[in-house]
Amino acid sequence: MGALALHTLLGKTALAQTGHSALHHAPRAKRVIHLHMAGAPSQLDLFDPKPRLQELHGQPLPDSYLQGERFAFIKGHPKLLGSPHTFAQHGQSGAWFSNLLPHLARQADRLLVARSMRTTQFNHAPAQIYMASGHERIGRPSFGSWTSWGLGSLNQDLPTFCVLLSGQFGPDGGASLWSSGFLPSVHQGVRLRGEGEPVLHLTDPAGITPAARRAQLDALADLNAHRRAAVGDPEIDTRMAQYEMAWRMQTSVPELADLSREPRSVLERYGAEPGKKSFANNCLLARRLLERDVRFVQLYHWGWDSHGTGPSDDLMTSLPQRCRETDQASAALLEDLAQSGLLDDTLFIWGGEFGRTPMNEERDGSKFLGRDHHPHAYTLLLAGGGLKQGLTWGATDDLGYFVTDKPVSVHDLHATLLHCLGWDHEKLVYRSQGRDFRLTDVEGLVQHGWLA
Repeated sequence: MGALALHTLLGKTALAQTGHSALHHAPRAKRVIHLHMAGAPSQLDLFDPKPRLQELHGQPLPDSYLQGERFAFIKGHPKLLGSPHTFAQHGQSGAWFSNLLPHLARQADRLLVARSMRTTQFNHAPAQIYMASGHERIGRPSFGSWTSWGLGSLNQDLPTFCVLLSGQFGPDGGASLWSSGFLPSVHQGVRLRGEGEPVLHLTDPAGITPAARRAQLDALADLNAHRRAAVGDPEIDTRMAQYEMAWRMQTSVPELADLSREPRSVLERYGAEPGKKSFANNCLLARRLLERDVRFVQLYHWGWDSHGTGPSDDLMTSLPQRCRETDQASAALLEDLAQSGLLDDTLFIWGGEFGRTPMNEERDGSKFLGRDHHPHAYTLLLAGGGLKQGLTWGATDDLGYFVTDKPVSVHDLHATLLHCLGWDHEKLVYRSQGRDFRLTDVEGLVQHGWLA
């Protein structure tokens, strides 16, 4: 009876979880998987070869590039740095990939390689927050939260928006990257862990039976319903919904997170090891989440900040290591989605928050090869959900410094992804503090050339 009463009392919160209003046009996608390489992988060493940069290796950057320019760490007059890695074209599309990403290279004809991305931020935390929420400051809802609020849940036993972390540290932007901002907090991302309990406090303490937990929730529902009637605070509805979701997750999540159920051949294809915290495990778990119709899954893998201060962050040791940690599993996930048909209505995104400079950083005279932060040009890989396959989009100049063809901003990216999900980005708005907000702020152009 308590559960029945709660279902009635949730009111607008229950409605919000099924989508807040009708879509603006027929969607091509209904799910999103975003593999964020936190720290920013070098586009010049992975996707955008520059013969001219190789020719000018070791020479000073032309003065014209330095006018009014700011760098995160570079000082003085930097020297150009050709890539120490080799490139080849792949697939019928002829897309260029570095030798560091052999598995993703074999997926070339499924991918849209966007070489002309650019951003306004050149430090990690604000750039990651900008990529996640369309604004560089903390407080706006993340893309995943907008998707949850706008489209609602497809599986009432799992969160609509899930987040998985791997690498030595978390992303610089922290939990604000999956925050619901001013949207109801039921739409914030739920972090699933790679070790121990998949979600903190998921297991009942010793001595608490399922029946006792259910009785507790029913009593809380009664108390919260009285409080909601007295003060009219919609956040009480959110809290009640979260209690109920936690109850259902106690059954659904342990089965979901048990990777030992996967065949040995699948584990080997991903490079996954059940019980071990890794990007590979997270990719396999992400596939299982998408199969269960979780709307938005986001993976963050730390360690791509290739400054060249030592072997832990250089282009010769650290960058190849990050590629080995992610390449095989990323490709296996993409291939599985394609073969199962899920890629037809799932948007796949792979990349970082900005690019890397065409110059060697040489911080404090370091002899290790590395590149500084670069907001003017970077590359994203995209696939599925109504996007064209086997397309290389845009171009940069001979040094890879500036975009010269078909520039795409973060707002343009969000506008296009929202379009694939069935939304007009200018109409997907939420009123807060007396004004309407949207993911794309006051900008954003749908990239119609991306659409299949």
